[in-house]
Amino acid sequence: MRRRTVLSMEQALSLPYATLRFAQLGWRVIRIESTPSGGGLPGDPNRYIGDRVADDDRRTYFIAPNVGKEAIAINLKDPQGQGLLRRLIVDLDVDVFCCNTVPKRYAQLGIDYESLSAVKPNLIWAGISAMGPEYPDAPGYDPVIQAMAGYMELTGPGDGPPTLSGVPLIDLKAGDEVYANVMMALLERAETGNGSRIDVSMLQAAASWLITTLPLLDFNCDPSEITRCGNEHRKFIPTNVYPTADGFIYMAIGSDVQWRRLTEISKFSSMANAVRATNEGRHAEREAIHRDMSALTALFATADIVADFQKATIPHAPIHDIPAVRDMPAVKNQLTMTRKPDGGLVRMQPLAVNIAGGQRELAFPAKYGENTMQVLQEAGYSTIEIDHLRQKGVVACQ
Repeated sequence: MRRRTVLSMEQALSLPYATLRFAQLGWRVIRIESTPSGGGLPGDPNRYIGDRVADDDRRTYFIAPNVGKEAIAINLKDPQGQGLLRRLIVDLDVDVFCCNTVPKRYAQLGIDYESLSAVKPNLIWAGISAMGPEYPDAPGYDPVIQAMAGYMELTGPGDGPPTLSGVPLIDLKAGDEVYANVMMALLERAETGNGSRIDVSMLQAAASWLITTLPLLDFNCDPSEITRCGNEHRKFIPTNVYPTADGFIYMAIGSDVQWRRLTEISKFSSMANAVRATNEGRHAEREAIHRDMSALTALFATADIVADFQKATIPHAPIHDIPAVRDMPAVKNQLTMTRKPDGGLVRMQPLAVNIAGGQRELAFPAKYGENTMQVLQEAGYSTIEIDHLRQKGVVACQ
């Protein structure tokens, strides 16, 4: 089967995460960065975030989302650069073009769907922006959208301030939407031969996940149901983090049957009463249940409680730190990896789903402009032509 090719004008995290998923499939991913402008460090700003790994432009924060990709640098503000892009799309038989800049720049840079599909009608075009093309000036930063989409209002303790998630959920959600919609577009193209345009609004994608809160507005919900509640679940009691003698444990009681099994454990038998037999009754005694449960769990080691919960089939988990997560067999055996230029191994997050042909070891990220000459030569440019483009600032090469 022909290897798919993705050309992506990308930076930050949302789109690099999407194209990483394509690289993990074994597709060819070529990331486009801007040529030096004299106004700062060249290329993706994330290249320079974190500790140095191999050199100055491949630092810790940049590595994981950009393994397995090639890197070229083109000045798309220059008409020659825009012409070069169109030639690459045709001569490399590009399947997918992606970008994550503000929509007002699409036409300015010659990366708009209309311009690119004119030279390759079956091209699949995908763009991520803060709020979609209807809001062309809005910058799309994960924390800003977390605030805008209500995520911060829903995160943190009830008596504390709105809080960011510990994971850039909206960047990753937007990237997954590109991945899923490109797959659907490829399926449609196989049936119709037509390309398509995909616009991912980070705000809309984020709001689509408000399935447990936003619809409650039309049910005249209590305000407490749509604001912060710490580690509690708004509906199922008791679901919370509780202290143990040597740490914390998360417990999730999702039914009256599970509650009965919990209270049949000798350690927790004192929690039972007639009112608490139903989830509705447990709501009425919510504060008392959390207080009583905290007092009980604090008497025992985490491992002892885990043993009881496993035997009784009570949903639970100790609170792992990140090193402990990596050491879990279910994660450790699925990690992806790359190797630094000196051969050192870097273990990374696992594939989202195990699939046939999925790439577990990917090439270390390319330096800024490392593949410009090779890719242009592939498209038919001579060494003399490439050197001329470089001298004019249309491209940048290593």
